[in-house]
Amino acid sequence: MITNKKQPSTKLRLLAGITLVALLGGCATFSPDGGFNSVESVAKEHLGKEVKWVKTDEDRQKVYAQVTAILAKPLTADDAVQVALLNNAGLQATYSNLGIAEADLVQAGRLHNPGFSFQRLEKANVFEYERKFIFDVFGLLTMPTRTALEQRRFDQTKRRVTGEVMRIAADTRRAYLDAVAAQQTARYMDDVRDAAEASAQLADRMAKVGNWSKLDQARQQVFYVEVMSQVARSHQAARSEREKLTRLMGLWGAGAQFTLSERLPDLPAAPREINNLEQTAMSQRMDVQMAKQEVEGLAKSLGLTKATRFINVLDVSYLNKSTAGEPNQTGYEVELQIPIFDWGDAKVAKAEAMYMQAVNRVAEIAVNARSQTRGAYSAYRTAYDISRHYRDDLVPLRKRISEENLLRYNGMLIGTFELLADAREQVLSVNAYISTLREFWLADTNLKMALLGAGTDSGMSTSGDTAMPGESSGGH
Repeated sequence: MITNKKQPSTKLRLLAGITLVALLGGCATFSPDGGFNSVESVAKEHLGKEVKWVKTDEDRQKVYAQVTAILAKPLTADDAVQVALLNNAGLQATYSNLGIAEADLVQAGRLHNPGFSFQRLEKANVFEYERKFIFDVFGLLTMPTRTALEQRRFDQTKRRVTGEVMRIAADTRRAYLDAVAAQQTARYMDDVRDAAEASAQLADRMAKVGNWSKLDQARQQVFYVEVMSQVARSHQAARSEREKLTRLMGLWGAGAQFTLSERLPDLPAAPREINNLEQTAMSQRMDVQMAKQEVEGLAKSLGLTKATRFINVLDVSYLNKSTAGEPNQTGYEVELQIPIFDWGDAKVAKAEAMYMQAVNRVAEIAVNARSQTRGAYSAYRTAYDISRHYRDDLVPLRKRISEENLLRYNGMLIGTFELLADAREQVLSVNAYISTLREFWLADTNLKMALLGAGTDSGMSTSGDTAMPGESSGGH
């Protein structure tokens, strides 16, 4: 009688437990945004740009319309960055990492499917039937920890995707500056070519009437040939830089026929002054934040490994056995590995080594971040001073010298060779100013990226892709 009263109670408790676990497991669902909202907010805050995760044909049509509208007018640097963030296929592929990481997170919040086995035995015309229901208890016990670990990896993935957005934006801005500078140089070289061509024709006519010597005519021809070579190189450089920008913006066909701005932006009236440069970088650099988060996660994983070092498998089974002509037998079965050969010390040692590795990498990243920020700001200030020096001093002085030489040439105080040499110096000084202006804007972009920790090579190699011992086992 006592046995008959316990059987329903045990079944009810087991059924209630399974129902509770099923409800807990069912709580793990996908988020509406897939983790993309954080990427959007960071891009808007630090870049002032819109990013779009293209998932449907409707999204694709909207992006196409946005890109087409931007390309309808001459591109600025901000326009180029916006097109790249919307249209770069590689960036769209990176967004898929969010979906993969979130799927792992949801999977970690769900239990392994219960198992059922059926066994039939025969002995002297006596049949025995054994039914077993298996449930992963260890997976249930470690589910909160596994979920926390996958949440950490999901957060890291969001940071990485955000960093990739920053990198694409920075690369696009650099490519835009290179393309505009190359185009500006090529256009200036076209003007020089026209002047050299006119001078060469004039030299030929003067030589024919005997007003120029053969030596002066040859010098003029050499200058003309040199200019033509420089023009060809400048146009090739402009085409090459434009193609780099085109690739980053993900354009092809008619979209690749975009128009760039005529010239680089002017030098600002004054350079930026940043107070507490290193502190600012430490508080907002993404690589530093990722490193800190990695260490915190590894510390939790180390605790889990120590707590479960003896346990690999813990399964509980509900049994139901029946024999022909006899009452059914019920019970349960617990399966647990005995730690005789493996005491888990290797897993713990590996976890401790990975934790200390991460701690040291955090220190390394912090030191590198401070150094990179100081270096980027120093390069920014130097580029500004040099460009301003060329704009305010060197180019005006070179122009004044050219004007004086022209007067002297008209007064027959200098010869043709001196005038041509001065023309070469004028060309070099103007091209040098364009180059310094380009270098300043590149330094400005590099400083912004250094403050954000994006596009640097100091990322941690032991990121969320590396699993701690026993992390991914899910209790098995």
